Formats: sequence, structure tokens, C-alpha cells
Amino acid sequence: MAPSLWDVPPASQGYSAPHGPGSTDPGTDSGSLPNFAKAVTVDPMSTMNVSLPEALKDFVDEQVGACGYGSSSEYVRKLIREDRDRQRLRALLLDGAASPPTGAVRADYFDQLRGRIRDLGAR
Repeated sequence: MAPSLWDVPPASQGYSAPHGPGSTDPGTDSGSLPNFAKAVTVDPMSTMNVSLPEALKDFVDEQVGACGYGSSSEYVRKLIREDRDRQRLRALLLDGAASPPTGAVRADYFDQLRGRIRDLGAR
């Protein structure tokens, strides 16, 4: 089954506009277009069958309806992405915990960090 428009994941999770800032095709800057008008590429989908006890299937169906998912596949993809993100975060936290201690943080460190975040948000 071909992916539908509703199966397009958020930009942070695997789709990209083929043109726009940084595009190798000059003159096709779609950066000023609204998101719904930008072309997207979708990774091909594979099929996986999952067997669930009736109670879990009912739960998935309830979540799909209550949370506005287009299908049970969309809900399961979201859960898998969240689990992947959780595992990445856990790995980063464990790496940080295993790293050697550093020196004390300067008093202005957090002010500079907040400024960088504000600058990113202003873009």
C-alpha cells in the first residue's frame, strides 16, 4: 500500500523538502511557502504484521480514535519513534554519567545558553 499524505512524518523524523534553503537546485527556494505547499519526499514504507491480544487491539483502536490518529499504523509508528528517542536520550545520559567530571561552570554560562536559545527562537 502506497503511503498517503497522512503518513508523512514530521520534519524531525524523516521527511525533507527537496528544494529550499541549502538546495542544490538554484531558484527553487520554497522557504517562503507555507508548509502545506512545499514538496516532500517520503521514505518507502515496509509492511509488518503484529499479532495482539484482543484487549491490546481494543486499546490501540481507542487511542487511534481518541487521539486523532489516522490509523493504527500511525499510532504504532509514533510509539516506535518515541521509544527510539527514549533510547537515544538514555544512551546520552549514561555517556554523560560515565564521563569524567569537568571544572565548575562559570557564572555567566546559563545566561549565554539562554541567549543562544533566544537567538535560535527568533529565526
